Amino acid sequence: MRQLNALVKRNTKLFFKDKGMFFTSLITPVILLVLYATFLSKIYRDTFAGAVPAVLQVPDSLIDGCVGGQLISSILAVSCVTVAFCSNMLMVQDKVTGSIHDLTISPVKSSTLAMGYYFATLISTLLVCYVAAAFCLGYVAMEGWYMSAGDVLCIVLDVFLLVMFGTALSSIIGYFLSTQGQISAVGTIVSAGYGFICGAYMPISQFSEELQKALSFLPGTYGTSLLRNHALRGVYEEMRQQGFPEEVVEAIRDSIDCNLYFFGDKVEISTMYLVLTVSVLVLIFVYIMLNRLQPEKNAVKRA
Repeated sequence: MRQLNALVKRNTKLFFKDKGMFFTSLITPVILLVLYATFLSKIYRDTFAGAVPAVLQVPDSLIDGCVGGQLISSILAVSCVTVAFCSNMLMVQDKVTGSIHDLTISPVKSSTLAMGYYFATLISTLLVCYVAAAFCLGYVAMEGWYMSAGDVLCIVLDVFLLVMFGTALSSIIGYFLSTQGQISAVGTIVSAGYGFICGAYMPISQFSEELQKALSFLPGTYGTSLLRNHALRGVYEEMRQQGFPEEVVEAIRDSIDCNLYFFGDKVEISTMYLVLTVSVLVLIFVYIMLNRLQPEKNAVKRA
């Protein structure tokens, strides 16, 4: 435990000492917030308007609250994974600089070394994502606030689980990388593509039926839906209080992925948590086993 604590402190300090890595990780959610609010808010507003019958009069504040909740859930769903890839660059940098060689020849178990990187990345990513979550909640407060304290706490839990998922995923991929260029390329690909496959940029309900079935196997999809449900629960409750028919509310929930279906069966919130939690545990197990079974791949040969 003492060795693990030392490794976590060492890796965390190096991350915050490297202004490039820290700035890149911190600026990503801010850029996403600006881009989403600028370009995607109209798309989300049109999606909401299309799901509401013309005979219903919807207050602007309710529309703004719905759009705001959808925006921040998308931002946080993407940031929790993409920021983890930025924070996990240290693992690859140690291979590039040869620092990993000094660590692997020390009396430290490969699994302890692996978890040292994991927990350090987890801590760094959580700090960045919780700061991003605070900005996002501030944005919702300006647009239209319908969340309760319980909703906010659930969002905090959702972010924690998604960061654990993103950290485990980036750790496994980072295990096979050995240059700065590789991790930068992977980070770019993840930043560009993850938002689509998790339903953050465009609701999965708007994809083809075959693609919807394929994406229903991905854990990130359920993480996005969890954030959507908790960011918009108050909005749906307000709709019901204003007399929206239940079928209209459900149609809106379907249109923006608050309701997910696995081959036609609705996935409950508890099942989403179970899928995400099991996925995190499996990914962490795979990451540890990779380092235990082939620790020599972590070492960089001296020239």
